[in-house]
Amino acid sequence: MSKSSVNAAVIGLGNVGSGTLDILAKNRAEIERKLGFPLRVTAVASRAIASKPLPEGLGSDVFTTADWREAVARPDVDIVVELIGGTTVAREVIETAIAAGKSVITANKELMAAAGVDLWKAASDKGVAVAMEASVAGGIPVHDVLREGIASDRIQTLYGILNGTSNYILTEIEKNGSEFGAVLAEAQRLGYAEADPTADVDGFDARSKLALLSALAFGERVPVDHIFTEGIRRITPLDFDYAHRLDNTIRLICSARRSEHGLLLSVRPSLIPRSTILASVQGAYNAVWIRGEFGQDTFYYGRGAGPHPTGVAVVSDLMRVARDLRGGNTGRVSPFSFRELTDHVKTPIEIHKAPYYLRFKVQDQPGIIAKLAAALAEQKISIEAVLQLPSDTPHNLPFVITVEPTTEQSIRQAIASMSDVPFFTEAPLALPMEKGL
Repeated sequence: MSKSSVNAAVIGLGNVGSGTLDILAKNRAEIERKLGFPLRVTAVASRAIASKPLPEGLGSDVFTTADWREAVARPDVDIVVELIGGTTVAREVIETAIAAGKSVITANKELMAAAGVDLWKAASDKGVAVAMEASVAGGIPVHDVLREGIASDRIQTLYGILNGTSNYILTEIEKNGSEFGAVLAEAQRLGYAEADPTADVDGFDARSKLALLSALAFGERVPVDHIFTEGIRRITPLDFDYAHRLDNTIRLICSARRSEHGLLLSVRPSLIPRSTILASVQGAYNAVWIRGEFGQDTFYYGRGAGPHPTGVAVVSDLMRVARDLRGGNTGRVSPFSFRELTDHVKTPIEIHKAPYYLRFKVQDQPGIIAKLAAALAEQKISIEAVLQLPSDTPHNLPFVITVEPTTEQSIRQAIASMSDVPFFTEAPLALPMEKGL
């Protein structure tokens, strides 16, 4: 085999870009041993290039520029690694690379969820590859699992904890009894949460990741607005106290499951039994649990973010695409697992059926339970239990009702019919209790 190198341009020197270059520099010799030929970085582009020295192991002849176009256009670049994020300039980088006949590696879940299929088709037409392992779950190779490892199975259900920031916040609330705002501030101080945490705590980051995993698992092109999404802002230490009484915990669960009505998708905080493996996922870690019709249950766990875990996924993609380029076959496996994706027909979350946890806060007075029970009975919802922990705040009294399995639609209608009662101090909180894990 010829020792001539395959060459890459890295666009973006944020956390993931820096981690990627660090791995390529420090693990250069072992990467070459595995490939049988050198994998070189010949160009790096970043607006902050002047203030970010490159790792020594990359070599002294790397072209650096603040203009990504100069890096992409270089004739000695075979693969472009897009690590700037967002959906505007990043898309332009990828489209320009593909038009120039260069394969692309990306960690961009938002862009790939919104336009990945179109970008892949453009790449296929040009005979080049698109790879995106790092776009979901950081260092967990879940794309590779779905694309090749369990490709022969027919996936029935996929559950995931796909946002490390939200999982860190929830597990800190659970462990320390701290309020959401205090834990979020600490997460921002530690670098787990952005200054604007909306994408993480309101579920939008996880939603993009679920759209990608759903394409790989079920072969459907899922617009992100087809995924029912709720964030974690309303979860309190009190909810964990009650969840523990029910031998449950609370996690932001990404769910995709086949139903007789179609693929049902959601990102929302849910109660899950403490005995399940997902309940043990702590801090900023991610996990994905998959049930197949033939292979049954498999589970994947690891760091969901960070320069080096995500960088490992980027460099592994880079190695795979480099091998394919040397072998002359860039379309060996679709990045979306299926050669063609069908358009997802939105399945309304209202048909989802599960037991529910209903948490109320009220101004204490006689007859409250009777009125709430009547509203539930009107929707043919059966009460399973009523829980009330000791409280010295009768002006803002919390308690919980759990109900037997019912539909989301019935729960919403019951809560709507309660809206005119005068004793609520805040709107009721309804969380599904996922028993099928």
